[in-house]
Amino acid sequence: MSSFPLIFRTTRVLTIAAVALGSLAVAQAQIFRCGNEYTNDPQVAKSKGCTQMQGGNITIIEGTRVAPPARSAPATSSRSGSDRVDSSAQRARDSDARAILEAELRKAEERLAQARKEYANGEPEKQGIESRNYQRYLDRVAELKAAVTRAESDVASIQRELGRLGGGAPSANASGSAAK
Repeated sequence: MSSFPLIFRTTRVLTIAAVALGSLAVAQAQIFRCGNEYTNDPQVAKSKGCTQMQGGNITIIEGTRVAPPARSAPATSSRSGSDRVDSSAQRARDSDARAILEAELRKAEERLAQARKEYANGEPEKQGIESRNYQRYLDRVAELKAAVTRAESDVASIQRELGRLGGGAPSANASGSAAK
């Protein structure tokens, strides 16, 4: 009786092996290349004059269809190049733009003054742990210097925009001649 289970197991192993080898043979059927297409049907390959592929497995992934280009939405206004804005309306727009830029310039100048005050000409007061950790102090000084540089750049760019608008000169504070 002890030999029955061994025979049963051997038969089972042989059956599994035969199925695996059979499926392996099916998986390695001949593959033919017909230009950019592949087929495993020998009759189709013969009729199209395809070449048989040798070695390696082939994986084919279907691509997605390219969507046709979307049409851009038509312009909401039907203005032509000859249409002009009324001069009084343009003056009002320019005046509004100048007022907005001047308000932004005042805010930028305030930020610049605050940044310069905190930077204290490269020698701000040490805070907390900075008296024991000099590198932290140096890092903060570098950040403060970068903040001053950014604020100066902001003021200069707003002044350039105001200069492009023409008309009056930018505010006296905006000259950037304040102490650094």
